[in-house]
Amino acid sequence: MKLMTALVNVALNLSINMDNTQRQYEAERNKIIGKRANDRLELLLQKRKELQENQDEIENMMNAIFKGVFVHRYRDAIAEIRAICIEEIGVWMKMYSDAFLNDSYLKYVGWTMHDKQGEVRLKCLTALQGLYYNRELNARLELFTSRFKDRIVSMTLDKEYDVAVQAIKLLTLVLHSSDEVLTAEDCESVYHLVYSAHRPVAVAAGEFLFKKLFSHRDPEDDSMPKRRGRQSMNANLIKTTVFFFLESELHEHAAYLVDSMWDCAAEILKDWECMISLLLDEPLPGEEALTDRQETALIEIMLCTIRQAAECHPPVGRGTGKRVLTAKEKKTQLDDRTRMTELFSIALPALLAKYSVDAEKVTNLLQLPQFFDLEIYTTGRLEKHINESRQIREIVEKHTDTDVLEACSKTYHALCNEEFTIFNRVDIARSQLLDEQVDKFNRLLEDFLQEGEDPDEDDAYQVLSTLKRITAFHNAHDLSKWDLFTSNYKLLNTGIENGDMPEQIVVHALQCTHYVILWSLAKVSEGTSKKEDMLTLRKQMRAFCLMCQRYLTSVNTAVKEQAFTILCDLLLIFSHQIISGGREALEPLVYTPEASLQSELLNFILDHVFIDQDEDSNSTDGQQDDEAGKIEALHKRRNLLAAYCKLIIYNVVEMNTGADIFKQYMRLFNDMLSDMGFSFDRSSSAFCGIKELARRFSLTFGLDQLKTREAIAMLHKDGIEFAFKEPNPQGEGHPPLNLAFLDILSEFSSKLMRQDKRTVHMYLERFMTFQMALQREDCWLPLISYRNSLQAGGDDDTMSVVSGISSRGSSVRSKKAKPATGKRKLPEVWMSREQSMQTPVMMPSPHLTSTVMREPKRLRPEESYMGVYTMTPDQQQQHAHPQTPQPQHHQTQQERAMNYAKLRSNLQHAIRRGTGLMEDDEEPIVEDVMMSSEGRIEDLNEGMDFDTMDIDLPPSKNRRERSELKPDFFDPASIMDESVLGVPMF
Repeated sequence: MKLMTALVNVALNLSINMDNTQRQYEAERNKIIGKRANDRLELLLQKRKELQENQDEIENMMNAIFKGVFVHRYRDAIAEIRAICIEEIGVWMKMYSDAFLNDSYLKYVGWTMHDKQGEVRLKCLTALQGLYYNRELNARLELFTSRFKDRIVSMTLDKEYDVAVQAIKLLTLVLHSSDEVLTAEDCESVYHLVYSAHRPVAVAAGEFLFKKLFSHRDPEDDSMPKRRGRQSMNANLIKTTVFFFLESELHEHAAYLVDSMWDCAAEILKDWECMISLLLDEPLPGEEALTDRQETALIEIMLCTIRQAAECHPPVGRGTGKRVLTAKEKKTQLDDRTRMTELFSIALPALLAKYSVDAEKVTNLLQLPQFFDLEIYTTGRLEKHINESRQIREIVEKHTDTDVLEACSKTYHALCNEEFTIFNRVDIARSQLLDEQVDKFNRLLEDFLQEGEDPDEDDAYQVLSTLKRITAFHNAHDLSKWDLFTSNYKLLNTGIENGDMPEQIVVHALQCTHYVILWSLAKVSEGTSKKEDMLTLRKQMRAFCLMCQRYLTSVNTAVKEQAFTILCDLLLIFSHQIISGGREALEPLVYTPEASLQSELLNFILDHVFIDQDEDSNSTDGQQDDEAGKIEALHKRRNLLAAYCKLIIYNVVEMNTGADIFKQYMRLFNDMLSDMGFSFDRSSSAFCGIKELARRFSLTFGLDQLKTREAIAMLHKDGIEFAFKEPNPQGEGHPPLNLAFLDILSEFSSKLMRQDKRTVHMYLERFMTFQMALQREDCWLPLISYRNSLQAGGDDDTMSVVSGISSRGSSVRSKKAKPATGKRKLPEVWMSREQSMQTPVMMPSPHLTSTVMREPKRLRPEESYMGVYTMTPDQQQQHAHPQTPQPQHHQTQQERAMNYAKLRSNLQHAIRRGTGLMEDDEEPIVEDVMMSSEGRIEDLNEGMDFDTMDIDLPPSKNRRERSELKPDFFDPASIMDESVLGVPMF
């Protein structure tokens, strides 16, 4: 292919030289006879003749290479060869478009876009990008675009992210060349990708969106003087962004939309002055004002742009973490923070005053000061504009919404920085606010508790509102000097005694007391506190744990879940690990739960986590009918389970309680079998849910494999026994009834140590029969995938084909694979099945490495048999001569060693030959990855006038003597084999 590219370059130079020669000849011939140089005419004719001969020779060479190499190799069995062919033909079409840029050659690129290898599909897209980038070539691509546009659009959802990115970029070039090619449906399929979790895909989609919606400006706008505020050119573009965000109906993902468009539309997104004007200024005459919903969306987008400019990293889920900024990026970040501080230090008080009643708008606006450069208040003399603290106090008194109160708390925490001069003013405002709220809470609580069993609803609401405010502030601020533990403990104790305390009051009282304990621990950990403070903390912590334990039996579900979560956190924080890292002074605070408490925690998990979906729906006030409610309930149950599993991992509770958790997975699996039958769909949502829970449960075992070694091994042992426990009543040819459980068990294979994988692998094979090792149907996939998970990362013995013999290992291997000293082996007690049982092993089919589909060669009988299953020497002889009885005799050690060496040699020879195992595993080389091409690409050659396969270089522009070759009939031999391609051909 590189040789062909060189020939194309030579042919292009020859064509240019012929054009120049022809032009010189015409100029010389048009001269008058007296000035015409006949010698020069003859010289030019001779030169043109030589160039023509050279070009004809080049054409013959290129035709031979194209028809003899490319036509066969572009659908080669090896993906690298197919990729090279497509890459080079793209170079030819771009380099010598007059000869190669036609449908006769473009069709190969279009067909290969259905290749099953992402590398090949990627080369197709990059080749097309080079063509669409040149607008002069767009006219020649119209027919190709109409035929293969749907395929390019579908590739934006390709399973390979690199392919999807290049497909979107190609559509952007198509859009840039003509707005009429892509329909509204085609564009909408790309629009939603701006919310993709993969950032390169989202950025490419953001650029496409920007080109489609924001790049159309009137030429008069550039000549007009620049205006500011809502009269600027960006005002309409910002409105368009808001409209798009609302129409997408993904209102919780504004940060992802901003991040997708940040690289191409940063100038628009950072026009905060225009955004402020749209929110505060009155609309111009004839201009439609923003609705309440549009204002909410604009404020959310404005917050996301400020966060993006201040933090300079993508939102959660897009990226592995914070990257190191370059010097230019740091300067841009500093300039943006300075500008946003100067703008919003003046505008924010007005915005808070206008939207102080709207909880959603206020929550977003209150987060803005967290990204300010507070030093600007001093250097820019903006202290007079620091009215946020006073307005925050008014907002706290107006609202009881948790999100608003937490935003107020975080804003106070951001402004109360002792390094800046504004600290004193903000700290005074915060202290006055907290003094009022704590005094109000103590006064209301005293009256509330004196009312006895029939509290007034208004008093209960006042107590709850004040408690919400205090709890929200206690999360970010130390309120230890107000002694909130006594009042909250009294409130909780009254709730236990009377049993009629409102649910939300108890929940927030538990949370507030939890914060009191944590702030006291933080103060004690600093080492500056007195001994009495540690004793007080120890007493309060144990009393609060006992209180949470008592609330585990509450009738209110929310109260029980709050008590359970807080109790798990406290047990983990005050466990024996609190003294690690040189903190032995905190040893008096270590708290070990009693057996009764451990039992109650386990029972809570069994009663509230491992329950049916219907039961969980009924227990949450009947609001779980919708799908969103069910998902929220599932997340809540997962969080409860994760909190308890942490206690198991860090040895806070007994390790054997993990077995009780795993039993619930087996119970759920049995319930699923009984509901769906034994021929259930492994891709069903129920099965995938159990597998996802198993994956999350496996993550809780941590990274210390030695600590959980025996527990993981026993888990695999019980799981294997359970999978093979119930045989199929239809016979041995069918999988055991519980075999699908191995698919769930494979989630725990990564937690096994390398040497333990081999032991578990051998234990699994003792349950298998000879027929099981030969099965390839879908119903046996759990067994295949589980065995692969045990072999992944294993040593040579684990990957051995004949595991029964290779477990002993040859002398050479045993020297290389000696276990490290000091490592103990997994106990073999649970490996109690008969040790002499032979182990069937499925040998993976080798990949096809030839460029031609060869007929599989037949192995000798003993080789084909040994390639799949282990045979003893006696069995080999009986297989070779089935009709001749063999005398029984005792083999010597030397004979056994020779037979073993012969067996290994034959086995290695069978693996090298390989093709004998390909009959059942051959797959089409090229297939549609995204969807079936049938019905979607019908009659691709309809209306396409394909020329001959011969490369016919176009005639020179001024050359009239050369006649064009007549097109031959379409050469069917050059068409891709439909059985290989997997798509309908011409």
